Amino acid sequence: MKLTQVKPEIRVMGIDDGKYDPERDEATIVVGVVTRGGKWIDGVEATTVTVDGTDATDRIAEMVNNSRHKPQLRVIMTDGITFAGFNLLDIAELHRRTGLPVIAVVDRKPDVGSVLDALDNLDRPDERKKIVERAGPVHEVVTKEGEKPVYFQCAGIEPEIAEVVVRKTAVRYRIPEPIRVAHFVASATSEAAKELARRG
Repeated sequence: MKLTQVKPEIRVMGIDDGKYDPERDEATIVVGVVTRGGKWIDGVEATTVTVDGTDATDRIAEMVNNSRHKPQLRVIMTDGITFAGFNLLDIAELHRRTGLPVIAVVDRKPDVGSVLDALDNLDRPDERKKIVERAGPVHEVVTKEGEKPVYFQCAGIEPEIAEVVVRKTAVRYRIPEPIRVAHFVASATSEAAKELARRG
């Protein structure tokens, strides 16, 4: 699906992962929050990914494709391309599997060189590095006047249109609301799950 027009109530699934202990946890939750224009929440989806694993693209694509909100979705928006440590999301492949444009947004300019160096310490480093390279160039956009910019990479959508989506969904803060809400939900859910586990 080629997105050429950004309507005020565009349906976006914002995706972020929960908290985890890299020394103890094998996996963590990933939450997808469906919003309309960043103002209304229509639904929440969830899956899990392996800490420092290689299943982020598979699990997130499955979550999106199985969502009852899929027919109304116009964009997938993620908190960057790294989940659960260095479990890398291939945004080009996610676009291919879901048919939806993907925008990966971060609040600081990514240090791609440092990420590539860190991948040498993990299994399948060459495969992981290709995912980073396929994410493409990093673009900058100011979403709130007088505040720092945010940065994004995209697949299946022109950067100029992606910029409009990012700005229109950043309704309260400089970070787009779909990602911001997904972060809160994922963090709270992962903390609750750990507390239940502690209680046995």
